[in-house]
Amino acid sequence: MNALGRHILAEFYGCNANILNDVEKVETVMVNAALEAGAEVREVAFHKFSPQGVSGVVVISESHLAIHTWPELRYAAIDVFTCGDRVNPWDACHYLVESLQATEVDSTEVQRGKLKELNAQKVS
Repeated sequence: MNALGRHILAEFYGCNANILNDVEKVETVMVNAALEAGAEVREVAFHKFSPQGVSGVVVISESHLAIHTWPELRYAAIDVFTCGDRVNPWDACHYLVESLQATEVDSTEVQRGKLKELNAQKVS
């Protein structure tokens, strides 16, 4: 691995609106996604908005998973950031696609803390 972490930025479309609007279900799905990827869950914080929508974060030893939902649009914005090479963020993303019943996903992986750049900064 030539970076400190991998950050998946994902747009989920066509999700089950009832799941996206249920704070307990969203929290369970997000925690299970972290566990499915082999991450160690540290803390969990979720909030239900009125009249709809959920936002939350699962803090893991390896970094975090975050979600913001728009049930009325059947859309969720999801981040999965993992450090090290023990946990694969894509495993969490694949679990989330199934659990939220997304019909379309647009995702990008960003390498965070590229070691080549960090080492160059250290020398200067």
